[in-house]
Amino acid sequence: MKLTKQDTTLCEKDALQDMLDSEKTLMSLYTTALYEGSGKNIRKNFSDNLMEVANSQYTLFQQMSARGYYEAPPAKKDMIDNAADMFKKEQKELKSSGGQK
Repeated sequence: MKLTKQDTTLCEKDALQDMLDSEKTLMSLYTTALYEGSGKNIRKNFSDNLMEVANSQYTLFQQMSARGYYEAPPAKKDMIDNAADMFKKEQKELKSSGGQK
């Protein structure tokens, strides 16, 4: 089967989603590299790259959102309250155990 250009070309939405997914993957990889970096210069490089990718990821998210391709539903108050309660509970447990679970 012979593929045509139309068969292999992504539509705008798919192309933006692919770029967004790639940026998220890069963020994860740079975060891991930052954890593991042992030299000050290399850690600075990873940190700078991480922030650059984070900004790029946010720009892509904004573009997708503006085009109606990525709609993040607003969080409900009870979801926010539950997350805050869970965070406070974890924080309290960490303090009471001296940072060790």
